[in-house]
Amino acid sequence: MTAAAEWLERGAGAYLVTVAKTFGSSPRPPGSLLAVRDDGLFVGSVSGGCVEDDLAERLKALKTLSAFPWVESYGVTPEQTHKFGLPCGGRLDLMVESLASAEPLRAILDAMASRRLIARRLCLATGEASLHPARRGEPFRFDDENLIKVFGPAWRLLLIGAGQLSRYVAEMAQALDYDVIVCDPRTEYAAGWTAKGAALDTRMPDDVVRALATDARCAVVALTHDPKLDDMALMEALTSNAFYVGAVGSKANNARRRARLAGLGLSRAEIERLHGPVGLPIGSRTPAEIAIAILAELTAVRNGVELRAAMAPRAEVTPLSEREAVCAGLRASC
Repeated sequence: MTAAAEWLERGAGAYLVTVAKTFGSSPRPPGSLLAVRDDGLFVGSVSGGCVEDDLAERLKALKTLSAFPWVESYGVTPEQTHKFGLPCGGRLDLMVESLASAEPLRAILDAMASRRLIARRLCLATGEASLHPARRGEPFRFDDENLIKVFGPAWRLLLIGAGQLSRYVAEMAQALDYDVIVCDPRTEYAAGWTAKGAALDTRMPDDVVRALATDARCAVVALTHDPKLDDMALMEALTSNAFYVGAVGSKANNARRRARLAGLGLSRAEIERLHGPVGLPIGSRTPAEIAIAILAELTAVRNGVELRAAMAPRAEVTPLSEREAVCAGLRASC
């Protein structure tokens, strides 16, 4: 959307291509987007293969922009399937529309920046596109008359701690379309933070979580091993709308952490939201391997895959008093 808006503002023509339907195996799900400039430059993906190249060349060859959207199909014949690298039996129906103005695209981008959901409805009969408020969980829809796609805020990942493990998680998470924010008020760690593309916030972790973990497209992972930082962030995260909350540490350390959180007033249901030890149990040892385990679990939860049934049951929580919890946190940080 950003690229298409910029092209239009500079006077270039642009097309928006949406995966409308898939049949059989498909490398990209319905709703996936591709923006194509009138000179053939494109951003995005609808197949992950040479469909993009072929479609861009065909659109580049058009003399005029069509006022009405149309459907381009790939994989209809065995020859197409072989030529374009589609999986066996796969077929793509792509909705192609020319874009007249950057203004509606900017409205979508503004909504996403303010973390609001917005739906774009394309009417095939008239070519008119309109914007409407959307609900969480509203699916992509195409009924051969209207195509409706919901745009939402970017996935956001808050990492507590600017250590080596956070660097690996931050770098990998950006490839999974997360906006990554790393929080660490410790001067010595903040000064050494070098991961590109991940913002650094030096406020106290609980303040950052309270300000930024505001909706169900946010995740919070505590990675400092310091209860004075991790526990306060987790207290806020476990009562927030974040879809995932995790904490690094051994099973024993996480059992003690749960006891501290119970002593500080969190309910059993809130504590049960905590993924700790964080990540899937894949035998990780190095920081990079642990980062893979964390992001694998994060991906599963984001995609609605239930993992707990295959994992060991959570330890029973015996609440500590507030004084005991504070003292335990101080001992653990020494």
